[in-house]
Amino acid sequence: MGAIEIDTSSFRFIITAIEPMILPGYKGSTLRGGFGSTFRRIVCIVKDKECLECLLRAKCIYSYVFETPPPADTKVMRKYEAAPHPFILEPPPERRRGYKPGDEMVFGLTLIGRAIDYLPYFIYTFEELGKTGLGKGRGRFELKTVVNHVPGVEGKAVDRIIYSSTTKMLSDFQKVPLPLGTISFDDTTPETSRLTLNFLTPTRISHNGHLTDAIEFHMIVRNLMRRISLLAYFHGNGHGLPDLDFNEIIEKAKGVKVIRKRLRRYNWERYSGRQERRISMDGFVGSITFEGEIEPFMPMIKAGEVLHIGKGTVFGLGRYKVQQEH
Repeated sequence: MGAIEIDTSSFRFIITAIEPMILPGYKGSTLRGGFGSTFRRIVCIVKDKECLECLLRAKCIYSYVFETPPPADTKVMRKYEAAPHPFILEPPPERRRGYKPGDEMVFGLTLIGRAIDYLPYFIYTFEELGKTGLGKGRGRFELKTVVNHVPGVEGKAVDRIIYSSTTKMLSDFQKVPLPLGTISFDDTTPETSRLTLNFLTPTRISHNGHLTDAIEFHMIVRNLMRRISLLAYFHGNGHGLPDLDFNEIIEKAKGVKVIRKRLRRYNWERYSGRQERRISMDGFVGSITFEGEIEPFMPMIKAGEVLHIGKGTVFGLGRYKVQQEH
C-alpha cells in the first residue's frame, strides 16, 4: 500500500487471581476501563482537568495513548477530537465469569507504531491495577508474566517471556513490520479464489454512517484502508497518507462477491464512567466467505488480523482470522 509502514508488537499478559474475581463474559470493557483509570492516575500531572482542556496534552503519554488527539498541524481528521488509538486489548476468549485465588487469566495487548516504546508503562499500569482490583468486588490479582508473541512461518508463533513478577526486569522484544506492499491489479484474466473471514469478537462495521451486518467485501476494504492509513499517518512512519487510487480499489473490491454468510448478533454493552450510563456495543460474530479476485487485497486483509476492524478495537472488538482457498 504505497508508502505505508507500521510496526506492531503483540504480547500476552498472564495474571493470577489473589482474591475471587467476578468479571463479565466479555471482558474487553473491564480491562480497558481498569487500565485507563489506573494509567491516568499514574502518569497524569493535572488530574482535575479533561485532556481537551489541558495545556500538556500534546506531550502527555496518557493523552497520546488513551485519548490520542490529532496533532495541531494534522492534514486529516481536523474536525475530530481523537485519532485511532495505538493499542488493542484482546480479552480472553472464554466466557468464564468467576476466578478463584490461584486461577490464571490470559489477555492480549497489541501496540502500534510509536506506542511500542511505552510498553513499560502498560506493564506497570497492570501491576498497579492488580493492587486495586478488577471487576465486581475489585478482586486483586498479580501480573505474573508478559510474553512477546511473534507470528512465525506457516502460522507457528514464537512466544518468549520478556517480563516476570520474580525478576521485575524487562527483556528485549520484537517489533513486527506489517508487510502491506502495494495494491495492483493484473489486466489479464484475474485469478479467482475464495476467502473466509471468521469474526471472533463482536464486530461493528459502519457503512454510509450506519452500523450494518449486511457485509460486502468492499465494506471490509473501505474500513481497512481507512484504519490502516490513519494508523500509519498518526503512529507510523510519518509519510502521510499513501498515494492510492481509492476509487479504483473500491470498484475492484465490488467485484468480489459474498457466497456464504453465517453471522449472528452478539449482544453486549459496557458502562461508561465518563457518560455515567450503559452503552450498547452490539456487533456480529461468525463467518463470511467471499469469491473473486482477492489476492491483491491480501496484504491489507492479513494486516487486519493484527489491527482488527471497525469500531471499538481498543476493547478487542473486530478481531478476525483469515482462511484462504485457491
